[in-house]
Amino acid sequence: MMTNSARYLRWIAGAGAVFFACGAMAADLKPAASAPAVAKDADAGSSPWQIRVRGLGVITNDSGSVTGVPGSDLSYSDTVVPELDISYYFTDNIAAELILGTTYANIKEDGVLGIPVGKTWLLPPTVTLQYHFTDFGAFKPYVGAGVNYSLFYNQSEKAGFHNLDLDNHFGIALQAGFDYMIDQHWGVNFDVKKIFLKTSWSADHDVLGPLSGKAKLDPWLIGTGVTYRF
Repeated sequence: MMTNSARYLRWIAGAGAVFFACGAMAADLKPAASAPAVAKDADAGSSPWQIRVRGLGVITNDSGSVTGVPGSDLSYSDTVVPELDISYYFTDNIAAELILGTTYANIKEDGVLGIPVGKTWLLPPTVTLQYHFTDFGAFKPYVGAGVNYSLFYNQSEKAGFHNLDLDNHFGIALQAGFDYMIDQHWGVNFDVKKIFLKTSWSADHDVLGPLSGKAKLDPWLIGTGVTYRF
């Protein structure tokens, strides 16, 4: 019959065996491998702000009239000017763009009278709402539509004319273009806009007296330049 001392020794020996077995199992266990870091999307965290600087060709529609003069017509000079636009992206696809620039037009009665009238400067701030296509990699085309408000200023008259004045006027703008992004921030841009702009004009002439009519400019704005996304 086993004595109490023998039972205690047997119990201690069994507990020690279990302890060392558990220690060996713990030593064999390897720490769980940490999950690989997920690469950050190159576009993630980029600013919603973007600017573009373009060289812009302004090509007008030569159309207009002198009230009460049958066969009259107006023509306007085409120009090349700098343009700045500022865009804000609400989502990857939807953006608003503010287009800033100024240009001038030489005005000529190009019908029965055939005489130069004068020159006016034009500030046409334009806001468009755009849809950007995002399925073509670095090539990012877009379309847009918006409103233009044309401010005519600093008018000057040719000989015989006085008090040349053109009314400020709202117009509708349509737009299409694309950015080709070289990297996350820099790209090149090509853009075409059509502004539907018709306004009233008036002037005094030394011989013909007061003159007035309609000036339909409807310019095409064709530009190319550099894009920077913050």
